[in-house]
Amino acid sequence: MHRLFVAISLPDAVTDALVDLQTGMRGARWLPEENFHLTLAFIGEVDRHGFDEIALALGGLAAPRFDLRLKGCGFFGDRKPRALWVGAEGNPQLAHLQSKVGVCLARAGFALDKRKFTPHVTLAYLNGVQQEAAAAYCAVNGLFSAGPFAVDEFHLFESHLGSEAAHYEIVDSFPLSTPAAAEIRAG
Repeated sequence: MHRLFVAISLPDAVTDALVDLQTGMRGARWLPEENFHLTLAFIGEVDRHGFDEIALALGGLAAPRFDLRLKGCGFFGDRKPRALWVGAEGNPQLAHLQSKVGVCLARAGFALDKRKFTPHVTLAYLNGVQQEAAAAYCAVNGLFSAGPFAVDEFHLFESHLGSEAAHYEIVDSFPLSTPAAAEIRAG
């Protein structure tokens, strides 16, 4: 079985900026920098046949390249914070790509999470952190910004769980087109 998700990887300069944020929060389990990514869709456990179907479906996706900026800071879990994250600046091309990924996966028979897409990069998982502490961390780091950086491909990742942090491996990559080429392929 393969535990899969679709995501955008980050350039080294952005990763370095995120590492600089990983301090000053008791109860944070900081993610290793090699695990930073922006998830477009979490798929979950699939067999080899499902893996092939997903790769085939994503290989037919046509969407244009775009620039992306990470911006701001937040946390998930209102009363009991469970994760710290950095957001992505509002971007219609990112929303378009995420939507197309969802449609491709749905057509291939894979049901996805119905929650609203909140583009983000997880910095840490939290244990026993009070809401006030998470809010204070985000207030201090709320003006964070990194990029813009070019997004010219997205990836199918496999997650390998372990006793420490999970290990993520890129198992397939899918290029994005120049805007004119994407319009021709979509037409």
